[in-house]
Amino acid sequence: MTPLLQEVRRSPLLWMLVFVPAVFGTELIAPSAHTALFLLAVAAIVPLAALLSHATESVAAKTGDAVGGLLNATLGNLTELIIALAALHAGEYLLVKASIVGAIVTNSLFMLGGSFLLGGLRYPLQEFNRAGARLHSGLMLLATIALVVPAAVANLDQVRGTTVMKHLSLGLAVLLMATYAFGLLFSLRTHKDLFAAEDHGERTEAAWPISLAVGTLVVVTVLVALVSEIFVGSVQKAGQNMGMSPAFIGFIVVAPVGGAAEMAVAFSAAGKDRLDMSVSIALGSASQIALFVAPVLVILSYAIGPEPMDLQFWPGAVVMVLAATIVAAFLSSGGRSAWLLGVMLLSLYAVFAMTLYVLPPGSAPS
Repeated sequence: MTPLLQEVRRSPLLWMLVFVPAVFGTELIAPSAHTALFLLAVAAIVPLAALLSHATESVAAKTGDAVGGLLNATLGNLTELIIALAALHAGEYLLVKASIVGAIVTNSLFMLGGSFLLGGLRYPLQEFNRAGARLHSGLMLLATIALVVPAAVANLDQVRGTTVMKHLSLGLAVLLMATYAFGLLFSLRTHKDLFAAEDHGERTEAAWPISLAVGTLVVVTVLVALVSEIFVGSVQKAGQNMGMSPAFIGFIVVAPVGGAAEMAVAFSAAGKDRLDMSVSIALGSASQIALFVAPVLVILSYAIGPEPMDLQFWPGAVVMVLAATIVAAFLSSGGRSAWLLGVMLLSLYAVFAMTLYVLPPGSAPS
C-alpha cells in the first residue's frame, strides 16, 4: 500500500478522493438532492479516473511493449466507457451519444490544443512524430465517415427505417472494431518502429507492484461504476436545475471529467517538451473512442439497454466530429507545433461548446 499512499500524497488531484465517500453519504442521506449528487459525482470521478489511469499504466509496464500498449489502448478510456454503460442501462441515449461526440472533440481539440499551447509557451517550436498523428487522424476520419452514413440515409426508408438503421449501425460497429484491431496490429507489431519516438518513460518510472496495480484496477473500476450510477440518476434533474441539456452535459462535463487523468499527463508532457506523448494520448484516445468505445456501446445496448442503440447522431454532432477531425489532422500533419496552433484548436472547441449550450438538439434520435 505504500506506493499508493505516496501517490496520493504527491498528487493534488488524488486529494479529491474525499468526494467519493461524500457522494455515497449524500446518496444515503438525501437521495433527492440531485444537483448536489451531480456535482459530488463529478468531483469523485476525477480522482478515480486518475487512479484508474495510473493502475493501468503500472500493469502495462509489467507486460512488455506489445501487450502493454494493447492494455493502455483498451483500458485508456475505461472511465468514459463505464459512465456511458451506466447511461446506456438507464436508457439515456442522448447523454451516451453526446458523451461519445464530446470525448472525440475534447481529445482532438481541447487536449491537443491545450498541449500545443502549454508546450508553446515554454518552447517556441516543438516537434513530434508525424507517423502516429497521421495514423490516428486517418482512423478518426474513417470513423467519422461511418458516423455520417447513418445520418445521411436516416430518411431514405420510411417504412423500415428503424430496423434498417439498427442493422446498419450494428454492421458499422463490427467494421469499426475490426479496423481498430488492425490499427493496433499495425502500430504495435508490424510497423512499430515508425512510432518508436514516443516516450513512455515518465509513465513507467513510478510503476506500482503488479498485485497493487491489479487490485487498485478492480476496486476503482467498481467505485467508478457505483458513482456513475449516481451520476446518471441525478443528471436529468440537475441539468434542469442548472439550465443544461443532457447533450451539453455529455459533451462538456462527462468527456473532460472522464479524461482528466489523461489530460494531466498530456499537458505535463507538453510542458517538458515531450510532445510525442501528448499527441499520442490526445489523438490516440480520440480514435479509440470513435473506433472502439462507440461500437462496443452499440453492441452492448442489445444486452443492457432498454432497446438497441444506433449510430444515428443529430446533424450538429456529425458536423462537430467531422470538423474536429479535419482540423486536428491538418494542424498535426506537419510534425511541428507552436502556441498559436493550440489557440486555434481551443477556439474551435469553444465555438462548439457555446453552440451546443445555446442551441441544444431539440429532439435527437434515440
